[in-house]
Amino acid sequence: MPVAVTCRVLDASTSGYYEWRSRRASSRDVEQAYLMDAIRHVHAASYGTYGHRRVHAELTMGRRLEVSHGRVERLMRSTGLQGVHRRRLRRCTRRDEAATPSADLVERRFTPDGPDRLYVADVTQHRTNEGWLYYAVVIDCFSRRVVGWSIADHIRSELVVDALQMAIWNRRRPAGTVHHSDHGSVYTSWAFGHRLREAGLLGSMGSVGDCFDNFVAESFFATLQTELLDRSTWPTREGWRTRSSRSSRASTTRPGAARPWVISAPPTSRPSGPALGLLDHPAKTQHDHTHPNLAVREHGGT
Repeated sequence: MPVAVTCRVLDASTSGYYEWRSRRASSRDVEQAYLMDAIRHVHAASYGTYGHRRVHAELTMGRRLEVSHGRVERLMRSTGLQGVHRRRLRRCTRRDEAATPSADLVERRFTPDGPDRLYVADVTQHRTNEGWLYYAVVIDCFSRRVVGWSIADHIRSELVVDALQMAIWNRRRPAGTVHHSDHGSVYTSWAFGHRLREAGLLGSMGSVGDCFDNFVAESFFATLQTELLDRSTWPTREGWRTRSSRSSRASTTRPGAARPWVISAPPTSRPSGPALGLLDHPAKTQHDHTHPNLAVREHGGT
C-alpha cells in the first residue's frame, strides 16, 4: 500500500512519517536494545530458569554491566520473561541418636581462600514411577562445583562413601580438606568415617535441624529440584539417574554454572555491590572452632 494512502487512513502526515523514518535511534534506545538482548541471552542460557535476581547478578557480576535491579525486572516483565519458583525441599536426613557427630569446623564460613579446602555434602531424594532414588553430592566451596556424586535406590552408607570416593579420585590428594555435612546416619556411620580418615580429610558437622549450617549444599539441591527434577515426570529410575548425572557434569562446564551467585551467597558473607535478594541470616556466635583452611575471602574472589 502506498505511503500516502496509509498515512491518510491513519490520519497522519506523510512528512511526519518520513521525518520519523529518517530519525536516528537515540543512545537510550540503542542501550535498551543491547540490554534486552543480553537479558534474553542470559535467560535462554539458563534454560528459562533464571528470574530477575539471577539475571541481574549475571549481568552485573558476570558481564560487568552497570544496570539497576529494577530496570532488569521491568524489562523482563514487559517481555514476559520469568524464572521458575522454588518449592519446599524434600528432606531425607535420618539421624542416628547413638552416633557421635564431628565438631563444626566451619561455623557457616563457606568462603575458603583456595580449592580443596572445604567440601560440603548432602543427600536428596526424588520419586520416579519405579520408586525413590537418592542423590548424594560433594561440592568444593571455593569453585562451587560438584566434585563427587552418587545415585542409588537406597540411602545406606555406600551412597555417600561412593560420592566421597569420586571426589577423592577427581581431586587426587585432597588430604587436610574439611568435609562438612549434616548429622545424617550415613555421614555418622563407621564406613563413611573410616573412609574419611583414611583419605586424610577432616570431618565437620553443623547443628541439628538448621539448614544454614549446610547452606551451599542445601542451595544446590533446591536449585536442582526447581530447575530440573520438578519440571518433568520420571517414568524410570534409569532416566532420572542419567539426567541427574549429566546435570552434575554440566554444572562444572556450563558457562556461569559454578559462579557463587548461581548457587547463592553464604549467609555470613554477602557480596558487596548490587543486592541479590538472597537469604539473610546472622553468623553463629559460639566459640570459633574454624579450621585454618577456611580463612574467609571476599565473595568476588572466585
